[in-house]
Amino acid sequence: MTYDPYRHDYERGMANRRAVLGDAWVDRSTAAANTFNADFQNLITRFAWHDIWGRPGLPFQTRRAIVLAITIALGRWEEFELHVRAALLGPDEHRLSVDELKEVLMQSAIYAGVPAANTAFAHAQQILREVGPQIGYQLEPLAPSGVAHPGVGREGRTASKPALHFTVREPRNGGAPRHTVVLSHALGCDLSMWDGLAHVLPDDCRVIAYDHRGHGGSDAPAGPYAMAELADDAARMLEELHTGPVVWIGLSMGGMVGQELALRHPALVKALVIANSTSGYPDAARAMWRQRIATVRDGGTQAIADAVMGRYFHDDFRATSGATVARFRQRLVTTDTEGYIGCCAAVGGVDTTARLPQLALPVLVIAGELDQGTPLAMSQAMAGAIPGAALVVLADASHLAAIEQPAAFARAVRQFIGGL
Repeated sequence: MTYDPYRHDYERGMANRRAVLGDAWVDRSTAAANTFNADFQNLITRFAWHDIWGRPGLPFQTRRAIVLAITIALGRWEEFELHVRAALLGPDEHRLSVDELKEVLMQSAIYAGVPAANTAFAHAQQILREVGPQIGYQLEPLAPSGVAHPGVGREGRTASKPALHFTVREPRNGGAPRHTVVLSHALGCDLSMWDGLAHVLPDDCRVIAYDHRGHGGSDAPAGPYAMAELADDAARMLEELHTGPVVWIGLSMGGMVGQELALRHPALVKALVIANSTSGYPDAARAMWRQRIATVRDGGTQAIADAVMGRYFHDDFRATSGATVARFRQRLVTTDTEGYIGCCAAVGGVDTTARLPQLALPVLVIAGELDQGTPLAMSQAMAGAIPGAALVVLADASHLAAIEQPAAFARAVRQFIGGL
């Protein structure tokens, strides 16, 4: 029988300790060990850095965030500063970005108290002044009144009429945008439909979401509307925001607007995602749209709400995600009646099929395999008519595929944007 003198727990703990805190700090700590505190150094290396940090259940970044939050709550500022420096200067795979560090401190203001968070921000800012040049970060003056919620963005309305309500999320990485992405919503929804996708788009993208005329916070002029008008609305918004060409992501009506915009204003669109949409309806479907307009004119959107939810979401989703369905139903029934009717006329009259071969830009068509509103055959027809277009079909997705299958939808969009 052989004896292996290797101290596995200690060495594993030391490897984790070095990965998290850096060699320089660990070397200083161990070099300063003596007959009085060496036992303690051995203890924390084995039990803290191996038994806890060595558990695979959480990534190091998450454990960093937990440690920072606890040291803030307990006022352990020496330990807090140690982990802030390590988080900012550590290897890429273990590092926290400045924005991630800020989010930990913001969260701590709620759960550890504002005074503790205020102290944490003071300590963190001092460290950022010291290490900023090493990580390419510089503190810049910014008035609190000019801060927008990062989950919503800066809100505004166009000066031109009808006024369109929009939000602008600047790149999360703090740099210049690699792409400007515009998110265009479905009939009876509003820009909040895109909150989930907006949060997971690449962090070097500027993201604009807006309400179509007749929806949300935008004006609702007298109708009926034409799809060309909705496209021209988008064009003047982009011109007012001094942006373009953009990556346009539109679902249902938003995809129709994107087609028309790219055809009427090709200089404003450099890539197009058409999701759960069509380039034109057969006569029977056009008659259905005329009937929907008549029904809403007589009884308001409440009269069609249940039927619309049945087309927007498949049976299983409605059964398991009732709160989400209720939220979209509430948005539908509170949409301006004249605005909804006006957009129904634009959707029912969409007709870009013959012009699709003119589109000379990267195009991704996304379809839901269960979509009844714009069946898969419509997406296949568009993808076949647009030169070079790609088609992605999402399983277990109906009309609002971005809501029913958010991860799969986002994956398709991110892959498309990544290839531009």
